[in-house]
Amino acid sequence: MNRAFLCLTVVAAWPALAANPFAGDWALTSEDGGAIWLGVAGSDTDPAVRMMWKFGGVRSAGNPRIEDGNLRFETVRASRDARIVEEYEVNVTGDEMTLKLVSPGKETATGKRQPPLPAPPDLPAVRWGEPVSLFNGRNLAGWRLTNPKATNGWSVEDGVMINSTPGRHATPRVHYGNIRTDQEFEDFKLTLEARVPEEGNSGVYLRGIYEVQVSARGEGEPGLHGAGSIFSRIAPSSNAARPAGEWQSYGITLVDRRVTVELNGVVVIDNRPLHGCTGGALWSDVERPGPVYLQGDHTDVEYRNIVLTPVAPLH
Repeated sequence: MNRAFLCLTVVAAWPALAANPFAGDWALTSEDGGAIWLGVAGSDTDPAVRMMWKFGGVRSAGNPRIEDGNLRFETVRASRDARIVEEYEVNVTGDEMTLKLVSPGKETATGKRQPPLPAPPDLPAVRWGEPVSLFNGRNLAGWRLTNPKATNGWSVEDGVMINSTPGRHATPRVHYGNIRTDQEFEDFKLTLEARVPEEGNSGVYLRGIYEVQVSARGEGEPGLHGAGSIFSRIAPSSNAARPAGEWQSYGITLVDRRVTVELNGVVVIDNRPLHGCTGGALWSDVERPGPVYLQGDHTDVEYRNIVLTPVAPLH
């Protein structure tokens, strides 16, 4: 990647231990193209496992153990009328991994160990390029649905990008689409404004894989799913969101797989590491450039004033 500065590489927060060939952060792809992340820490006799399987949040695994050269673990998923225990088996050869869902059902994902996280960047020393307006305020030029088969609820009115979801509770349910930029980016800072109704829920995906949560102010601290969080990965340090129906301003910086989030003028995440993709990612590869994408498959939401400033290339 092009960079405006140089930095040294350090060991990630989930270090790979010589005694545990499974240790590290893994970027995987399922048979149907879904993005999966697996994080393994600890020794070969006492491993710890976390996983994000396509959608939803990061989950801690139960009963992780290494048997006959394979890593095995379980996760629990709640359905409407049952508690489902899912069993997985993992095989590793060097930096290549095969992950199998063995019960209930069967599904396979493959991928590779992610490179270690770089050292935290010195953000004041970053050189920035020219700002790019991602939304012209008149139409959706430069944007397209991430899934062209989904229903398009996106339109433009009075300089605002509007997502409307009138049939999302209908029977059968209408499945609305997320929208992404045609352009793809490496590292950048992004500013925008968003507005959601009561119980509104959306997200801004950086490079198409890291979701910054967009929602209104709730009671108490927002936690891992609250406004300004990196969904299920990094909780904001304070509750800086405004009430539903008000415009929220976001300033987001992504440099060397570390993120800073400023919500309504308050820094709620400060240069924190991103260990892997979040639910709904377009892919799991953390080194691949990607689009900005806006979540529209949940509820109504509005966006405006979307401006991205890339890191300037080295000369």
